[in-house]
Amino acid sequence: MTDRRFSAKEIDTSRPHPARMYDYYLGGWDNYETDREAADRIIAASPDIVDSARANRDFMARAVRAVVADGARQIIDVGTGIPTSPNTHEVAREIAPETRVVYVDNDPIVAAHADAKLTGTPGTGFVVADARTPEKILADPVVRELIDFSQPVALLLVAVLHFVTDEEDPAGIVTTLTGPMTSGGHLVISHGTTDFHGHVQVADEVYRKSTARLSLRRHEEILPFFDGFDLLDPGLVRVPRWRPAPAATDPERLGPVGVYGGVGRRR
Repeated sequence: MTDRRFSAKEIDTSRPHPARMYDYYLGGWDNYETDREAADRIIAASPDIVDSARANRDFMARAVRAVVADGARQIIDVGTGIPTSPNTHEVAREIAPETRVVYVDNDPIVAAHADAKLTGTPGTGFVVADARTPEKILADPVVRELIDFSQPVALLLVAVLHFVTDEEDPAGIVTTLTGPMTSGGHLVISHGTTDFHGHVQVADEVYRKSTARLSLRRHEEILPFFDGFDLLDPGLVRVPRWRPAPAATDPERLGPVGVYGGVGRRR
C-alpha cells in the first residue's frame, strides 16, 4: 500500500477546492470551513446546484454501467474527487469484477483517502496529477502498469472540463488523453452549462478565488469534445435525462439542472 502522507504546505485549506465543495454539495464531511463557506454562497444564489451535483453523480454511475456493459474492462477516472461510495470501481465491478480502474486527482486530500477507499483491492490505482497535464497522466507508472491501450479503455471526465479555461485548451486535453485509445473505447463527459441559467456571477466570483476557475459552456461548445466518437443514445443531454433509472425522479421535477452528460464510443 502506498504511503500518501502530505505536509501542511501541500494541503492548502486557505482556498476552497472544487473537489471538496462538490463533496459538500453531496452531503459529505471531507471538506473545510473555507469550502463550506464558498459552497454556501453558491447555494444561496443557485439552490439547484445541490440537485445538479447529485444528478451528476448519478449520471456517473449509469455511464460506468453502460460502458462496462458495452465491454469496457479498463477505466481512467480523471478528476475523481473526494471518494463517495459507490465509487467507479465499485460500480464497474458489479458487472465485471475484473475491471481495472486508475483514479486521477490533483487534490492531496483526495490522495490521502485513496488507499482506504479507492485502491484497497487489486486492479485499482491512484495518480496525483492535474487534468491540465494529460501527458503526465499517460506517462505515470500506475497508468502504464494497469492500463493496456491496445485494448478498449473508458476515459471519465466527469465534472472536470468546466474547470479548464479556454486558454488551457480543454479540447487539446481530451485529444491527448484519448489519443492512445483503440476502437471500441469510451469517453464519458459531464459539463456544467449556462444554457439553463441566466446568471452565474456569484459562482464565477467564488471559483475565481478557489484553486480552479469556472468555465461553463453551451451545448454547442461541449459537443465537439466528442469528435472521433459516436455518441450513445440519447446523445449529449442534461444528466438526469441520460438513461434514467426506471424509478428515478422525473427530470422535469428536478428544476434547471445545469449539467450536460454524454457517452461516446471510439470509431
